[in-house]
Amino acid sequence: MPSYRFTAINPAGGLVRGVTEAGSEAEAVDFIRRQGNIPMRTDAASAGLGSGTFEALRRFEFSRSTLRRSEVAHFTRELAVMLGAGQDLDRALRFLDETAPSARVRTVVRSLRDQVRDGATLHEALGRHPGSFPRLHIGLVRAAEAGGNLAATLERIATLMERERALAATLTSAMIYPAMLTLAAVGAIVLLLTEVLPQFTPLFEQNGARLPASTQFLVDAGAIISSYGLLILVVLAGLGVLGWRLLRDGPARTRFDALVLRTPVLGGVLSEVLASRFTRTLGTLLLNGVPLIAAMGIVRDVIGNRAGLAAIDRGTEGAKSGAGLARTLGEAAIFPPRMIHLLRLGEETAQLGPMALRAAEIHEESTRIRVQRLVALLVPVITIVMGAAVAGIVSSLLLAMLSLNDLAQ
Repeated sequence: MPSYRFTAINPAGGLVRGVTEAGSEAEAVDFIRRQGNIPMRTDAASAGLGSGTFEALRRFEFSRSTLRRSEVAHFTRELAVMLGAGQDLDRALRFLDETAPSARVRTVVRSLRDQVRDGATLHEALGRHPGSFPRLHIGLVRAAEAGGNLAATLERIATLMERERALAATLTSAMIYPAMLTLAAVGAIVLLLTEVLPQFTPLFEQNGARLPASTQFLVDAGAIISSYGLLILVVLAGLGVLGWRLLRDGPARTRFDALVLRTPVLGGVLSEVLASRFTRTLGTLLLNGVPLIAAMGIVRDVIGNRAGLAAIDRGTEGAKSGAGLARTLGEAAIFPPRMIHLLRLGEETAQLGPMALRAAEIHEESTRIRVQRLVALLVPVITIVMGAAVAGIVSSLLLAMLSLNDLAQ
């Protein structure tokens, strides 16, 4: 039975460390809770030299001054647990310092604790690490400190970050198989063009014949790739960088982002992602006491689409003027109608925060379904296109072989 190292808080508020045997990590957590302790961290215990070496390699990290998003989410969740257990902020940060999983996290936590002990509030301390803690995080903590519900707010922040990570992971994992399939197919085509087809050229030259037109075209294409492949890649990369710089700012970027949102299949997925991020962040801010106008300003930080930003700015102006947030967002025609309807319902019932979170749940599920459909569509399309390309090359090979056979006769 595997062993698990754990760190927990006992009923007296003290830190407890130990090792327990359990069938799984979940069983180990249940055992810790049955003992009356609050589990903070559980890790599979390493055994032997190989495991120790692996653990050392796993913990090796290049020096960097900022925390990863996953580390910030984990820190936020643990701090919420500590404060919810009745610990004061200084003691909670001390425990997190002692249980930090890496030197980088320990450095940041220690800095936060030192600043808090010097009289800074938590949001002020977080604000001195802008590379690790986004403005959304700091704004929520500031509102929570004013409202006296810091532990609950930290729980919501951790949930928000974990949902964002889950959404990004869904999109990334869904695209892995189509990307690998495309890479393998392109590699096969390049191999046929640069290595297989050129083998037929000497045979035709020896017989004083010409290659069939289709075969000659592919042989020439393979020769260009062999001779100028690296240059072609450099030019394409340069064009990509140039396009990125041209679309990085200004009206062109806004028009491009709006165009992407209107593409038949991909646009639907991106629109759902945009809606889920907007509503999840807005709902979390509103439920933590952040005023609507201030919340809209913070929400801009999580929206990367310029057309979406323009719609949010328009919605903010509408909310200021009394025209209504949902109405002005709907006029922008960027977000899904379902999101607009739910926000309008939230405004009418004075439940904008809860309705925004409800909309986020709906659009996150819709994103998952749309991504599955997109992958289901992409895989056969890629297979058919690449299969047709390979079939065309093979048919040119067969045509060349038949031509050689005719010459031999």
